[in-house]
Amino acid sequence: MSKFLFNEFEEISPSAWKQKIQVDLKGADYNDTLLYTTNEGITIKPFYTKEDRTNLKVSATQKTSYNICQTILIIDEKEANSLAIDALKRGANSIQFIANKKFDYKTVLNQINFNENIVYFKINFLDASFIKEVDTFINHKNKFFQTDILGNLAESGNWHVSLKEDTQKINEIINSVDNSISISGDLYENAGANIVQQLAYMLAHATEYINIFGDKISNKLHFEISVGTNYFHEIAKLRAFKLLWKSLLNHFKLEGKEMHIFAKPTLRNKTIYDYNVNMLRTTSECMSAILGGATTISNVSYDEIFDVKNEFGERISRNQLLILKEESGFEQANDFANGSYYIDTLTEQMAQKALAIFKQIEKGGGFLKQLREGIIQRKLKESATKEETQFLNNELILLGTNLQPNKDNLMYDKLVLDPFLKQRNIKTLFPPINRKRLSEKLEQQRLKEEKSGE
Repeated sequence: MSKFLFNEFEEISPSAWKQKIQVDLKGADYNDTLLYTTNEGITIKPFYTKEDRTNLKVSATQKTSYNICQTILIIDEKEANSLAIDALKRGANSIQFIANKKFDYKTVLNQINFNENIVYFKINFLDASFIKEVDTFINHKNKFFQTDILGNLAESGNWHVSLKEDTQKINEIINSVDNSISISGDLYENAGANIVQQLAYMLAHATEYINIFGDKISNKLHFEISVGTNYFHEIAKLRAFKLLWKSLLNHFKLEGKEMHIFAKPTLRNKTIYDYNVNMLRTTSECMSAILGGATTISNVSYDEIFDVKNEFGERISRNQLLILKEESGFEQANDFANGSYYIDTLTEQMAQKALAIFKQIEKGGGFLKQLREGIIQRKLKESATKEETQFLNNELILLGTNLQPNKDNLMYDKLVLDPFLKQRNIKTLFPPINRKRLSEKLEQQRLKEEKSGE
């Protein structure tokens, strides 16, 4: 730690610690027994001291709280508004609306107080006039448009229209709308990228926007990041990206506002067997997001991957964040990791390795060129396949799934799954999926069931 709490204790050198450990190992080899290397190539030691830390300084700019977000897919505008108002009354202070087509924004936003609540629009189509209309209607800084033409290209393999028309529309948007472009970093986590790859691809993704649109876009960017299950490593991931983004802005001599991170738990490790364990995973992942300095967190429900959205699952996921904030001491926790030798060391190594990959991408022509040539996709597939093989061989442990699974839980075999769900390999880790099509179909099913029950 940077401040010693007990000066009466003598300082112990790293060599003394290692010597003591070697004695306790009773002849076993220190390197073979206690060191392991992650998929990112980072060697993890059993202990860390101040000698492991450099002069690296990564911390939240100020001690602040995080926003609790509820994600709502817009199928029926009145229904979406009702769900939003209810979520805000029950503890959320931000809403993410997902839209796959134009909607009646006046109905959707009815009675939402923008002075107290933040609204995010994940718009999966590109319409500059519509986005400007919504922006003008809100007329408040507490709104973010999660528009990402490069993310759409990476996920779907297509532009909305074409490179020329897409960039023209984005240029029109950023000239008049603040907080208008997001970097879909969650895409890389859910597609199987390791942490260093996620950092490098997000940085290259953002750099491509700067290269295309110039200096004016740096203050328009914000980031969507998916948080995985490796607790300390995910804390370090967010902190490392803050460091990398600051370095990039300095390199381009740009003035960037404070980084705005919209975080969600990963979908990649969620299970249909013993599905309640998903609550444990998302709690850990939300904690990592908080300690890493996320601005806003939208939790996913325990039944996200196999059931239609429902009030119980949404309430539980929201209450997880409320309990962390109001009962577990995480109200203002984004600086709790400051001074941790372990996390600082991870942060530095992740940033250095990500920067090396980023430089390779730039040397190879940039993010867009490598995406077009399939290089990014190939690297993602290699990483995902490696992780899935480790999972199947029990080298990657997921408690309750491949370690100590409940053999009496036959839900997967008995459940009549939606055909879109059957396309996914639910028994193992997930490959990249088209969430937009799946989510909309399930939401339509939920609304139909509710109306038929009235």
